[in-house]
Amino acid sequence: MNLAVNNTSLFLAAMLVLVALGISLWQKLGLDRDIVVGVVRAVVQLFIVGYLLKYIFRVNNLWLTLAMIGFIIFNAAWNAKKRGPGIDHALAISLLAIFVSTGVTLGVLVLSGAIKFVPSQMIPISGMIASNSMVAIGLAYRSLNSQFHDQRQGVLERLALGAGLLDASIAIVREAIRTGMSPTIDSAKTVGLVSLPGMMSGLIFAGVDPVRAIRYQIMVTFMLLSATSLGSIIACYLAYRNFYNEQKQLK
Repeated sequence: MNLAVNNTSLFLAAMLVLVALGISLWQKLGLDRDIVVGVVRAVVQLFIVGYLLKYIFRVNNLWLTLAMIGFIIFNAAWNAKKRGPGIDHALAISLLAIFVSTGVTLGVLVLSGAIKFVPSQMIPISGMIASNSMVAIGLAYRSLNSQFHDQRQGVLERLALGAGLLDASIAIVREAIRTGMSPTIDSAKTVGLVSLPGMMSGLIFAGVDPVRAIRYQIMVTFMLLSATSLGSIIACYLAYRNFYNEQKQLK
């Protein structure tokens, strides 16, 4: 199956952006500038990445592949960090959480033979894992911030009664982990019934047998559950201590 997305069809498809732009202007949402900047950045970034990946795939170098994966992980950590204002060392925590979640998940996939250690497979899969882990960690950070604010009195009371930092915070930490994992779990519940996700749809578009495409999508579902759970639990258990000072008092 040949997909013909030429410049003309791409330009006509870009007209769909006018729908979002029109709604923003109509409802006075103030998002029109962000929409334009976002679309321009997306186009520029994707073209740059496309040509870069074309080179990396052709060279097929181990260190270049690892460098690209490292670049993806760092950018995911940087964006996750922005979701945790006020959390000290959010970048380092995010970097460790995404590195571990991505590394463990990739390791299992490679060792099981599900994917091969070649750039054309490792880099796209790494991007999928790191991006989902990034979203989960960002949601977990927001949950930690809001809950420590809303439940401040309860935490102070538990501390006054002699509870340790973890005991005083465990309900908040667990809720934050749950918040980070929930979108992936909800997606897993509805996959195939509501949505045909990117991996499966891309393979079907490319002419792959739908049953074979389903197997790849099942693998993706498993790996994303692993990545979001690992990323969320590592980030939350490292981040919650940042809400206390050196005297073990709530900031």
